[in-house]
Amino acid sequence: MSLSSAIAIAQSVFSTTASQTATVSKNVANASNADYSRRMAMLGTTPDGAQVVSIYRAQNEALLKQNLASISQSSAQGSLLSGLELLKSALGGNDYETAPSTYLSAFRDSLQTFASTPGNSTIAATVVADASDLANSISTTATAVQELRRDTDKEIAEEVDNLNALLASFETANNAVKQATASGADATAALDERDKLLKQISELVGISTVTRADNDTVIYTSDGTVLFETQARQVTFTATPAFDATTTGNAIFVDGVSLSAGTGADTTAQGKLASLLQLRDDIAPTFQSQLDEMARGLVDLFQENGAPGLFTWAGGTVPAVGTIEPGIAASLTVNAAAQADPFLLRDGGFNGLVSNPGGATDPNSGYTDLLDGFITAMDGDMDFDAAAGLDSTSSVMEFAASSIGWFEQIRSAASTADDNKTALLARTEEALGNVTGVSIDEELSLLLDLEQSYKASAKLISTVDAMMASLLEAVR
Repeated sequence: MSLSSAIAIAQSVFSTTASQTATVSKNVANASNADYSRRMAMLGTTPDGAQVVSIYRAQNEALLKQNLASISQSSAQGSLLSGLELLKSALGGNDYETAPSTYLSAFRDSLQTFASTPGNSTIAATVVADASDLANSISTTATAVQELRRDTDKEIAEEVDNLNALLASFETANNAVKQATASGADATAALDERDKLLKQISELVGISTVTRADNDTVIYTSDGTVLFETQARQVTFTATPAFDATTTGNAIFVDGVSLSAGTGADTTAQGKLASLLQLRDDIAPTFQSQLDEMARGLVDLFQENGAPGLFTWAGGTVPAVGTIEPGIAASLTVNAAAQADPFLLRDGGFNGLVSNPGGATDPNSGYTDLLDGFITAMDGDMDFDAAAGLDSTSSVMEFAASSIGWFEQIRSAASTADDNKTALLARTEEALGNVTGVSIDEELSLLLDLEQSYKASAKLISTVDAMMASLLEAVR
């Protein structure tokens, strides 16, 4: 080997080591960045030694797709559970202290006490007060349900805007990847940005991807609608300003195709948007129907002479038996006449039909026929609309308890599913990170190897320098 060849080899090693060291340094600097994929300097052989021919970016398409699916499922389940927890808070929290079923039980107990001492004015007033608490609980819960739907609708509008912005950013990143790939330039930074955007998009909607020539990526929704191909498809949604029991929210359209809502407590939704639709259009309306049926049942049970008695509502009628009256729960109240004269519950007379044998002027203070009839009716079976999602034949007491049981079953199952999907997401992230993430230990070990390579090259230069000096001295 000539001295000039030795010097050329040493220079090549210095250049290669510098490139490798810069790559390792960049890896170490981004070790905590979850959206960064590890870089590796790929070497090739030349007459003067090795040189860096390309920068390889660690990736695994199969694991990335699994991670995107896990993100979509976990995001959807978490959004559904969050909405259910908000509704649970409106019902009093863990023990459902302010749920209608709780106040209904208290009202029945007071009614039973009143029946045992029908002449006690304090107990009579307490029964009416408990009836007011019951009516207020039903109407307040119905309002909370519609507020949840309204807030969910507003959140959908915000996330649709966010999705459109992410798709626009993805278009920019995808174009950068295509241009760099086509020209042979370094596309690693653009690929990192594109994968980051894919993860953010998958939080909002379930996606699948296809990679074409020049690393061009096409995005489809989980049901096969094109979300991005060369350019972003438009996602549209019109928010609804206010909600009541008769309001139907608007659909989300992806390139003109409506997005499907999820189903079940362990939701089939992929992405936050589908679970928000499920919460707004399925779970909340079903619970609203149950509240409406409770309210209708109370108006029916306590009617007098074919008109509302103790309980009344904005419609001022006794609704048809076994059929949901949308919105009745929101306006359920106690008849003002009962608040003025609690003994009307014992004697009758809300609508001119006094049942007490003594009449309105000289009532029998021991009369309990009406009170006993109300208690029996509350414990007896009546017809409910099957569309409410509960037994169509049961007592109003059982129906109210079943409603809370139905809700808690969904919430509990959703919570378990959320734990499972969160754990699955953690595992897929770990698996992907093991392949594409940065290990500080590996990078520091590689730095030590590069240090030794640098030292060997420096020793070679030192040796060549000594030999050149000896030759020059010999010539003199």
